[in-house]
Amino acid sequence: MAATQGGTGTMTAWRVVAPGPVAGHPLERNREPIPEPGPGELLVKVLACGVCRTDLHVTEGDLPVHRPRVTPGHEVVGEVAALGDSVAGSFAVGDRVGIAWLRHTCGQCAACLRGAENLCRQSQYTGWDADGGYAEFATVPAGYALHLPEGYTDTELAPLLCAGIIGYRALERAAVPVGGALGIYGFGGSAHLTAQVASTRGARVHVMTRGAEARALAERLGAASVQGVRDTPPEPLDSAILFAPVGDLVPVAMEALADGGTLAVAGIHLTDIPALEYQRHLFRERQIRSVTANTRSDSVEFLRIAAEHRLSIDTHPYPLDHADRALRDLAGGKFSGAAVLEP
Repeated sequence: MAATQGGTGTMTAWRVVAPGPVAGHPLERNREPIPEPGPGELLVKVLACGVCRTDLHVTEGDLPVHRPRVTPGHEVVGEVAALGDSVAGSFAVGDRVGIAWLRHTCGQCAACLRGAENLCRQSQYTGWDADGGYAEFATVPAGYALHLPEGYTDTELAPLLCAGIIGYRALERAAVPVGGALGIYGFGGSAHLTAQVASTRGARVHVMTRGAEARALAERLGAASVQGVRDTPPEPLDSAILFAPVGDLVPVAMEALADGGTLAVAGIHLTDIPALEYQRHLFRERQIRSVTANTRSDSVEFLRIAAEHRLSIDTHPYPLDHADRALRDLAGGKFSGAAVLEP
């Protein structure tokens, strides 16, 4: 290694010991050796790690186990502590760096070659296939590490690294026309960032959500309207994004679309979708699009936007030692915006 911190000493790390409801305490906190960065990897000292709903799906078993006893967390802001052998890239020890969800793609399949690496069948993900940021240190392949914009604290940056990036991809998939009407269903960590990006493009943002705090946050951020999650927005929607992992809301959102409108489903997990009626929900060229992870170019473009437009980020800090409580609070809808673990 180019530096000697990796592999010396121990750290705190949380692991999913038995996936199941967070009320049953599926996470376990341990002391364990600091990992060694492999060839082409960075060892990163974690300064902040966002708490994403995908972490909840991994912990509760909604997503299949890819790595037993994995350490969750894929919204990592940190400092490069050591370089593995053969690191190629523009990172040095001491640099601030971001670790996001996408960790590896093959680079050779048809999807990778056409610029759709998010659809690579050999893709791997931080906090699912490899240990993530619910720890004091984590590793990342240098080719998937991200340079971070200035002007934000570590805590503010963390939610940008998944909530922001996947929200940006969902916004692109929703194909909002310039000056169009966008509906957002669910208003948490990702949605409150996506709404701001959409507003910079001139969209009128209508928010449908259930929580009083989430509604108040949407109003503070300048939403054109805010109403209940099943209420009809005040105008037909050119586009909509479903952030809530609730399949029952798909027909609700489809019925709110204008002719030719598009619904993008942003989550990695969704409960079952009820039967759709062709004339009522789909006719007149209304369509549904899923969102699957993101590409590195999505990450770079979104972080460029975040550097150009100062986003307001609603964060709720938790000590790393309380990661299990942060996930329980997320499951219980006890905060708007995004929870962030701090060492």
